[in-house]
Amino acid sequence: MTTRNSTRKFGCTIVGGGIHGTYLAQRLLDDTPIDRSDVCIVDPHDRLLASFRQKASACGMEALRSTFVHHVGTEPFGLESYAEANDREDELVPTVDYPDRPSLDLFLDYSEYVIERKDLGSLHYRAVVDGIYEHPDATGLRLETTAGPIDTDHCVLAIGHGGRYHWPDWAADLDGVEHVWEGFDPDASVDRTVVVGGGITAAQLACELSETQSVALLSRHPIEWEVSEADPPWINWSHIERTLHVHPPGSSDRFEVVSDARHTATVPPYLYDEFEDRTDDGVLVLTEGTVDSASDDDESVRLSLDHGLQLLGDRVVLATGFEPVFEHPFVDRIADELELARGYRGTPVLDDDTLAWQRDDGRSVPLYVSGALALGTVGPYAPNVPGARRAGDRIAPAIARRRRRSGAGSASESVHGTEVSD
Repeated sequence: MTTRNSTRKFGCTIVGGGIHGTYLAQRLLDDTPIDRSDVCIVDPHDRLLASFRQKASACGMEALRSTFVHHVGTEPFGLESYAEANDREDELVPTVDYPDRPSLDLFLDYSEYVIERKDLGSLHYRAVVDGIYEHPDATGLRLETTAGPIDTDHCVLAIGHGGRYHWPDWAADLDGVEHVWEGFDPDASVDRTVVVGGGITAAQLACELSETQSVALLSRHPIEWEVSEADPPWINWSHIERTLHVHPPGSSDRFEVVSDARHTATVPPYLYDEFEDRTDDGVLVLTEGTVDSASDDDESVRLSLDHGLQLLGDRVVLATGFEPVFEHPFVDRIADELELARGYRGTPVLDDDTLAWQRDDGRSVPLYVSGALALGTVGPYAPNVPGARRAGDRIAPAIARRRRRSGAGSASESVHGTEVSD
């Protein structure tokens, strides 16, 4: 019987149950000698991919930006085969000069199919991780969680952006301002909404809301049109190695290469016709400018822009992205406790071959990184669906090699997957 003071023991613990965590769990099961009872996914939500589902629904996403070969399953053409087997080929959306993209419904249904078929839900341990420490016996790591401690031989951080959303200074403590991913109600009955942001999330949200109300989309710059999050060569390790890894890990040079390559705050061209139709109908207005000040105005919100224009809305919805994950307090605590190396702007210094986070003294720690934290090694696609696959290419073999060297057995030969008393 598990108690709050019991300690669970696993061969590998993944922190985060989003797209990256769900995909990496499969790579560990497929490509390492770790038994499934030795793998754990720690996530506070009630199901895997819950956060992704909520964000996609809130911003009105209808189809993914990534292509049909990028999904949570390990079989490259698994989603396409699933669509064909279920007569849903029409949900593979054709895109000019780009492979087909799956509808959101198809992507989520296939994800649920994968999760159920591989029984990944049984690996889900619902809890929040408060800290990660070296095990007292120097035999791995200890995770302190809201549901009790976990001892693990290996740990993978797959926390995305860490759930911290960017709020401009002018929006702080102002009634009528919401963030699209923080309790926003898309079905609220209002007549006028101002959407703030210049990327795909803001664009999708503006199009969705303009079906039922008047919308002003406020961006600091002209809309920039890009099909994908970065140019396609950045999906391949060969390109990443010869373009990014030629610079020292954690260096400003790496940071700048990734920043230049990543198409941040851009909108895919397949939304252009919808933009044009909505603006022609007068239900969507595109505005450029920076907010100088904001104020409440008789149950509305008034935004005063730097060029003198003012916008008035029943509410303002921010689609302004995330705070930098490199500055997340949880990341800071882990780095300080384990004496992990930080580079330019706090980027983790990772081993390029394994994605293991390096220590200041050069000693090895069985802590691996996927997602936005791995931008400096995986490149501009690191936070997105293709980045999960690239991270799996290096993390799973690294854990397999380390496990073989240590001579660790499966769960049936050890106490992994059981609860042991502190």
